[in-house]
Parts: sequence; C-alpha cells; structure tokens
Amino acid sequence: MVKWLKQIFRLRTILVICTITGLLLLLLSYFAPFVHPKTASFLPLLGLGYWVILIGVLVLLVIWTIMKSRWALVVLLFLLLGGKLHFRTFTFGSDEVNENGTELRIMSYNVRLFDLYNANPEESIGTKDKIFKYLKERNPDVVCFQEFYHQDAPTKFTTRDTLKSILGSVDFHERYAHKLAGRQNFGIALFSKYPIIEKGNVAFPVAHSNFNYCIYTDIVKNKDTIRVYNVHLQSIRLQKDDYALFDEKNIASPEESSNLVKLIQKINQAFPVRAEQASVIMEHIRNSPYKAVVCGDFNDTPLSYCYNQFNQILVDAYRNTSKGIGTTYAGRIPVGRIDYIFHSLKLGSKDFVIQQEALSDHYAIDCTIFVKPEE
Repeated sequence: MVKWLKQIFRLRTILVICTITGLLLLLLSYFAPFVHPKTASFLPLLGLGYWVILIGVLVLLVIWTIMKSRWALVVLLFLLLGGKLHFRTFTFGSDEVNENGTELRIMSYNVRLFDLYNANPEESIGTKDKIFKYLKERNPDVVCFQEFYHQDAPTKFTTRDTLKSILGSVDFHERYAHKLAGRQNFGIALFSKYPIIEKGNVAFPVAHSNFNYCIYTDIVKNKDTIRVYNVHLQSIRLQKDDYALFDEKNIASPEESSNLVKLIQKINQAFPVRAEQASVIMEHIRNSPYKAVVCGDFNDTPLSYCYNQFNQILVDAYRNTSKGIGTTYAGRIPVGRIDYIFHSLKLGSKDFVIQQEALSDHYAIDCTIFVKPEE
C-alpha cells in the first residue's frame, strides 16, 4: 500500500512539473506575434512550436480533469488567456458572398524548382508534368510561384513558355538569380490572364537579398485594378542533414545533438530577417494606390511576428473562409500553415482550396478574391 502511494505521489509530482513547464511555454508563445525577434530570440521558436505545446497542454487538461484536480482549472485559465490567438491556427471562417464584384481566382505555389534536383531525371520530369496538370485543372486567373525555375532555350525542361500556354496568360512578371552555366534562372514569377499595367520589385535590404524576393503587379479586370504581391520571405535553407534529424532513428541519437543545435541556430537566424522583410513590404502596401492581395511563402506560422505585421491591416483569406488548421507545408518538419493569401479590407474572399497531393514540399493554395461594393 505504501509503495503504491509513493508511486502515485511520484506520478502527481511529474504531472505538476510537466504542467508548470507546459503552461509557461504556452504563455510565452502568446508573446511571439508581438515581440520583435531581435528583442527575445527564443520567443519565435515557441511561436513555431505553438501547436505542439498546445496539444501537450490539452492532454494535461484531460488528465487533470479525469483526476478531478484543481489543476484542470489552472490549465483552462491559461488556455483562455490565449484568447483569439488560438483562432489564428484553428479557424472557423466561412465564405463571403460576392454581390456582383470583380473576381480573380488567385493561386500561390512554392514549386521547389519543379523537382529539378531529383536524382532521377524521369521522376523530375514526371513531377513537373503533374504540377502542370494540377494548374490546368485549377485554372487560376493569377498564379504566384515561389522557388520558380526557368531555363533559357534550348532545353527539355521547359517551364515559362509552357505555363503561359497552359494558363492562358497574357502577361507575367518575374525576378531571378541567374546562373550563367546552363542558362538557369531561379526566383519567383507571376502569371496573369488579365493585363498588367504596372510591375515592380519591393527591394529587401541588401544583406537579406539571397534568393528571397517580393514582386508586385497591378492587374486590371473590368474597371478594377488590384495590386498583387508575390512574396517569398527568408528561407531557413534546410539541407539533407537537417531533414535527417527528423528521421525516427535519429531523434534520440546522441551524435545528432550538435546538428540539432546548428539547426535551431539556423532557424533562429531567419526570424529577424523575415521580420524586416515583412516591414518593408507592409510599408509598400500602405502606400499602394490600389487594393492589395499578398500571396506567398512566408516561412512563418500564424503565431509569428512576421505574420502579425500583415494581419494588422489585411485579411487572412484562409481564416476568413475556411475551417480547420490548413497545413500548407508538406515537408518533414511539422510547422503547419506557412503559405498565405492576404487581402485588403475592401476585398472579399471565398472558396479557399489547399492542394491534396504533395508535388513539392509545399501545397498549392488558391481562392477567389473579389471587389466589395463601395459603401
């Protein structure tokens, strides 16, 4: 009997320690969207791992509830302190109604260079063709590509001209880093079925301009002009060794501990860069003469400082129209939703779709954006 009591006491002590730790981490994660990453470098990591922390806390809530302990009320209180922040990740939106306003079907897709570096050339071509097929099926009016690849003719790996034909695009805008050997171009691109009357780049600080870009186009349909931004914010640039850390056989491997530290450092270095890039883009949007749509790979979660800058004056189309978590990253790291379509308050959104088949390490996202009637 005494032995059982000791075991129960030990288990309760472990639960209390786990609960205090979990609640502290959850509370700190609530500050991640509001504190610049340079101010507290550990907060962005907690924002990144928010949903993992939340699941752990919810499990503890269930356990304490079953045990009929007052700790259940404490856990519930900390969950309530998160307020609306929880609904950035778990959404309960619904489609808006378009009252005869101009519509554009807009897609954002990080295509990971159309699988260019696949060791099997046939698989690489096959993946590219599947992406083309998906684009043809979805038939968007505007497509924003990140990690786009184009090779100058002659080449068997055609992308730009083929896409112009498939999408029926009348105009496009692109920005590349050029590799003279092989006439290769790496960057971002935007294709539109409707005329582009103005196009340009949003310049990031020189120190940050390493293959991450933002371009914009002013697209005219009917009598309406909408400015569409295609954004690819600072990447973590994960390598093969980084992904290997998430293999089950390596998770508890002592020799991988130093690599894990390096990975965390790499992730942490990207947060303040993205924060500065987001600030530059938001300043450009504030000075835009037109209603704006921002599409792209932000490489950050809804509980991040970067996301919060856009969320302050724009509408997250997924949260506005959909229900659920909405995972857009198809890689091994469980980060959830890092690809977004935001729009101005004077625009509406509906019919948000996330691609089901993983043909890249990101799923394509698309939705209908429309112009709201003037009040």
